[in-house]
Amino acid sequence: MAEAYQVTDDSRGDWHRNIVSLRAGIDIFQELVDDPAAVSVLLEHEMSTKPTRQQQPIISRPFDDAATYDPIATAIRWPFDHPANSRYSTGAYGVWYGARSLLGTIHETAHHFRLNTLASDAARDLRQPIVQERRVHLVQCSAALVDLRARCATDTRLIDPSNYAHCQAIGAEIRSAFLPGVLTLSARLPGEDVVAVFVREALTNPRDVCYLTYTLDVPSRRVTVERMPGVVGWVIDP
Repeated sequence: MAEAYQVTDDSRGDWHRNIVSLRAGIDIFQELVDDPAAVSVLLEHEMSTKPTRQQQPIISRPFDDAATYDPIATAIRWPFDHPANSRYSTGAYGVWYGARSLLGTIHETAHHFRLNTLASDAARDLRQPIVQERRVHLVQCSAALVDLRARCATDTRLIDPSNYAHCQAIGAEIRSAFLPGVLTLSARLPGEDVVAVFVREALTNPRDVCYLTYTLDVPSRRVTVERMPGVVGWVIDP
């Protein structure tokens, strides 16, 4: 069946990638002491007890460098290094998902934030809001992907809100034909273009867009989204 699929250049360009990430880093020493002078003493002690203060090859400092922000690892490589069950994969291989617009990626990720959070019995019993911070990137896709958008009108299984079996079968078939991924429509925001990319090399040039804060009201299952802290920009109802 793979020869029946049509590819499109509409997939080439920037796509929004929305992932869990803290708005600000956490200073572990500030969690231990309140006095800035004491923090300086702890930092000096930490540096003085390292094996050396001289620059060394990265391979000899794996734990130090693991804390360094790497946009390639964060915005692109993670799903390929950690395959998981998703719309176009049973978990046998990694898939990178992106949305055309910021609003599209908010609708997609707010749905999964709600679904994954409420899968926990403990979370369902909470009455206080549950908060998650996220970072949005733009990532460039250089590949022409299989275009499934027109098929979504006649094959609604492609945008089924919860059953991924049909899409997973198509994903496996397309990947086995050495095609780099699909351009399709969102199951969460009607008419929104989204991509599922199977090939890490098709993705380059990650850039920061913004931070977001998601707040889930457990009783109503409503997610509010802030781009500017304290200002609700979007409300995503279940």
